[in-house]
Amino acid sequence: MLQKANKLIIIAAPSGAGKTSVTRHLLKTIPDQLEFSISCATREPRNYEKDKVDYYFIPVNDFKKKIDQNQFVEWEMVYEGKYYGTLKSELERIWQHNRSPLLDVDVKGGINVQQLYPYNSLSLFIEPPSIEELENRLKARGTETEASLQARLNKAAYELSFKEQFDHIILNDDLKRACKEAEETVRQFLNI
Repeated sequence: MLQKANKLIIIAAPSGAGKTSVTRHLLKTIPDQLEFSISCATREPRNYEKDKVDYYFIPVNDFKKKIDQNQFVEWEMVYEGKYYGTLKSELERIWQHNRSPLLDVDVKGGINVQQLYPYNSLSLFIEPPSIEELENRLKARGTETEASLQARLNKAAYELSFKEQFDHIILNDDLKRACKEAEETVRQFLNI
């Protein structure tokens, strides 16, 4: 059950906008207050990702069972056949450690969590400088096919239309500055 002191931080952005970099910065600079909320994902791990660290990688059937059992705070089929979600038990686990969960989620997921916890959440939208720059960043990752790149760019254009629904928009045209702005905003929200 949510207690008054339980807070959570939501970081959302289109793919490639820098939300993972901002999330890592916050975890590094405020480690005694924040803990990474590990999401579930049905996709295969990337080469550098570890199960139960970056995501709980689970089969689609298991994910759907958890949906049916109402175990998620939020979930989304982000790309065709690829589900992502935040388990209620994950938030509870972190609150039991007397820390605030830091959620790195897609845009719709961020909006959904914010609506469930309107008084206890801070939502940050990480905005890329442009769709062109986003394309450059995604290409630089080297993980996208031409089709998946176009799908991500189309989705990003759509997701940008929701940025005003977040508590704070951070333009990531300079990563160092964006990280500093995110840190200052989170510290103010947590009263530290």
